Amino acid sequence: MDLKLLHIFRNTPFGRETLLQSGYFCKKMDVVPVVYLPVSTKFLMYFENDVVQIDLDESYLTSPETARQHATEILKQRDLKPRFLKPRHYTASTLPDIPTNFDFMCCPRSISDLSSKIGLGYIGPRVRRIVNSALFPVLVTSPAYKKWQSIAVLFGGSANAVNALKLGIRISRATGMPLDVYTQVEGGSVDSYKKIIRDENLEKDMQRYIGKWHMFEDGKFKDNLYKIPHEALVVVGAFGHGLIRDIMFGSKMEQLQSTISNNLLIVGPKYTAQS
Repeated sequence: MDLKLLHIFRNTPFGRETLLQSGYFCKKMDVVPVVYLPVSTKFLMYFENDVVQIDLDESYLTSPETARQHATEILKQRDLKPRFLKPRHYTASTLPDIPTNFDFMCCPRSISDLSSKIGLGYIGPRVRRIVNSALFPVLVTSPAYKKWQSIAVLFGGSANAVNALKLGIRISRATGMPLDVYTQVEGGSVDSYKKIIRDENLEKDMQRYIGKWHMFEDGKFKDNLYKIPHEALVVVGAFGHGLIRDIMFGSKMEQLQSTISNNLLIVGPKYTAQS
């Protein structure tokens, strides 16, 4: 069965950058891009325990007569043929229901606000809701298209951090790209993090796929983020405990967002790691 990534296309220069990023991810991971061309500024996503209403701004309805052509041309640059999603069910005449049975979803840093408001240090509340409820990881793109040539996993020891690490290993295995792990040692010793790896039976994968495990026992989290390569895809867990506790709402995410412009692949609490 094909892996699929959901992309909500905005037919603007900013939207082009985001779709270019989706295309790059899909090509590297052998994933099929599924593109939704919005027909209204609202839609619903029905998750297992939550219903998220997405309220788009008017820029998502720009020039609908050229949207399909533009999306097709952008993905063709990566030798990708998109599948276009046409909603089958509507809660109301202008409120389509968008399925959630995808393997990944791509979002700009805010899915619901004007491009002028999107910047480092800001992730929109709808994106947070999606991350919190989705069974799939969410790719949050950099403001401008940026190729990633390596993978960086932020590992703080939580269950979500373990899932993020497993996902990073999966991406490294699929793409052949080098993978490093970064840990800000907080509330424990270096050995306590290594014990988590042993308890999760990840020692062999760490030896096989991890280039270096960076353990920061000194310095501030924000300052140590400088060690992450600018061309790396950063894989991070959300709503965990440890390094990334409440990262979507707390100071750690604000520091992460305001310090690096990397593409982020965010693992929420409902995600189940695959081998």
